[in-house]
Amino acid sequence: MAEIRKIGIIGQGALGVMYGWQLTRHLGSERVFFIADSRRIEKYQREGIYCNGEKTEFQYLTPDTKGVQADLLIFAVKYTAIEEALDDTANFVGGSTILLSLLNGIASEERIGARYGEDKMLYCVAQEMDALKEGNQFSHTNMGTLVIGNRDNKRDERLSAVENILRKAGIPYLIPEDIMHCLWSKLMFNTGVNQTAAVYACNYRQMQEEGQIRDTALSAMEEARCIAEAEGTVITDREFSEWMQILGRLNPEGMPSMRQDTKAKRKTEVELFSGTLRKLGKKHQIPTPVNNWLYEKIQEIEHDRTLGGGDETL
Repeated sequence: MAEIRKIGIIGQGALGVMYGWQLTRHLGSERVFFIADSRRIEKYQREGIYCNGEKTEFQYLTPDTKGVQADLLIFAVKYTAIEEALDDTANFVGGSTILLSLLNGIASEERIGARYGEDKMLYCVAQEMDALKEGNQFSHTNMGTLVIGNRDNKRDERLSAVENILRKAGIPYLIPEDIMHCLWSKLMFNTGVNQTAAVYACNYRQMQEEGQIRDTALSAMEEARCIAEAEGTVITDREFSEWMQILGRLNPEGMPSMRQDTKAKRKTEVELFSGTLRKLGKKHQIPTPVNNWLYEKIQEIEHDRTLGGGDETL
């Protein structure tokens, strides 16, 4: 079985720090490194990065570093920064590098695979974590689960190597029967909840109550469900209802990430959600009127505000 000795991570947001620190603590800083430009590295080292109150000790390498190949390369940036991340990681990708994306949706794996080779990709859904970021302070009580697998759901040496390293680091993981089903199911939920909250400037409470806001979220999800089926993934009525139950259990005063982005005047990941569905809808000749409307409204929100630049990490 292939052994993972060097792990590279790009993106030092809530997920990148949470998993990066877990890997560093269990494997050692000589085996785990973050890729960042000199300006960011200077800032991180000057201000410090704290995870659950503990000061981290991360190794940093700049994109122009030569002679270091990552056995596992983890993408933890926002989708708006994926092209820059692909450019910045080029020197660290070799013939045997395994690529893993923590981004939502189904589009990031396609972009990464197109650049470096689909044969290097493992598919992943990061779920159920509660990682938060406030300045240089990162916190979590639940690390969640990394759902991982090959697109064809076969087990191979690469999957076994990642499974082994996650086990050594104490990171919860799951290898499902159908990884693409997991990606599509979560995309369906995010398509409704994230975008609706962003457009209506609301929290979970308004989507838990009967009315126009909830109806919008459900309609967007139904469109995603139809496209998923056209792409070969069937999401049952029961599974759809289970997502509604999950929505009902969320903190009413909480809000999804896209609403946090619009509130902070950051660019959103709308291309991951309705952006992806609109393209696939045209491909399969499936109408997406609700997602078209949500896409246009979010575009208006982004253009009407003076965006603060924001953080491009997860």
